[in-house]
Amino acid sequence: MNKTWLKDIECFLFDMDGTIYLGGQLLPGARDLVAYLREQSIPYYFLTNNSSRSKKDYAKKLCGLRIHVSENEIFTSGEATAIYLQKEIKGNRVYVVGTPSLEKEFEEFGFELEKEKPDVVVLGFDTTLTYDKIWKLCDFVRDDIPYIATHPDINCPTETGFMPDIGAMMAMIASSTGRHPDVIVGKPHKPIVDAILEKTGFEPAQLAMVGDRLYTDIALGKAGIKTILVLSGEAKREDIPSAPVQPNLVLENVGGLLVLLKDLL
Repeated sequence: MNKTWLKDIECFLFDMDGTIYLGGQLLPGARDLVAYLREQSIPYYFLTNNSSRSKKDYAKKLCGLRIHVSENEIFTSGEATAIYLQKEIKGNRVYVVGTPSLEKEFEEFGFELEKEKPDVVVLGFDTTLTYDKIWKLCDFVRDDIPYIATHPDINCPTETGFMPDIGAMMAMIASSTGRHPDVIVGKPHKPIVDAILEKTGFEPAQLAMVGDRLYTDIALGKAGIKTILVLSGEAKREDIPSAPVQPNLVLENVGGLLVLLKDLL
């Protein structure tokens, strides 16, 4: 597989869960790769669909793993959703099905958390999910209130396997209400692509997305972004042939990218 296109990449985008770490375990090569990019003055961002944590939470976690990054180098689907709502939705009263971290992030963007008469409802990856939250969300969805999902991931990889992610919750809500989200913000959908292009200032062809999911990370190839699949998380090698969007490069982990960059640059 031709790898010379890596020389044209101006900025790398890294998924986190299953790419940089699994649970509390740093994956091989991650720390050295980030250090190398910093030494070479090559821009990078951590772009995650996981909306259960804020960028402040992620910065703290990465620093705990001895990858020292600023909050500005992290971009979550939760932040992208708040940006999207500010631009596209009238009103600032939001019913958020999400963790306290996600709720706080919306408040920091100036939104009012509302449980009775919201202007819009947002479904995030909620590890504090309760039956009452789902019941209330379904009522609002049936009432035709705008319904936004932060991202489409079905499962979240962990050190011991997988935990159900927002995609599983979306399927449950659709089964009850007959309605799917009006907009899904996170990878590979247009709202987060627009947001990352605005944030980085680069064109799609200058970016490379490194991640472990074919239907989110690698599907960003549809937007003209180069993609690198790592087999350290959700996707397995046998999944690749049937994927509608093929990766430009397949590696066992991000350590392999460090080897290639040192050879090419």
